Amino acid sequence: MSKRANQRRQVERHLAEAGQRLTRAREELAALDEQVAWFAEATEDARMRALVTESPADRRELSEVERHTLAINRSRADLVAHIERLRRLQDELLEELPAVEAADDEVQRNERVF
Repeated sequence: MSKRANQRRQVERHLAEAGQRLTRAREELAALDEQVAWFAEATEDARMRALVTESPADRRELSEVERHTLAINRSRADLVAHIERLRRLQDELLEELPAVEAADDEVQRNERVF
């Protein structure tokens, strides 16, 4: 097997792996979006209770729910950034394929000449 064929196979393998990782990350994002929505609703409910009752317990609950909401939103932002990195990796790998194919075609043409 030629060096170019190995390079192509390696790029294709990396592309498949990136695609699988991207699929898993998107599935995680869908689940995380549900959690984000739940926490947003929980925060609003806690905020309303804290305003109405003005009790220290309800204010503590609001504070706790807000911390969890911030954490889940940070997790979501990190996952979105990870997905973007995977997309860029896929794009880079897709750009590599024609270069490997062109180099392989050139080698094959040169082999026919000799």
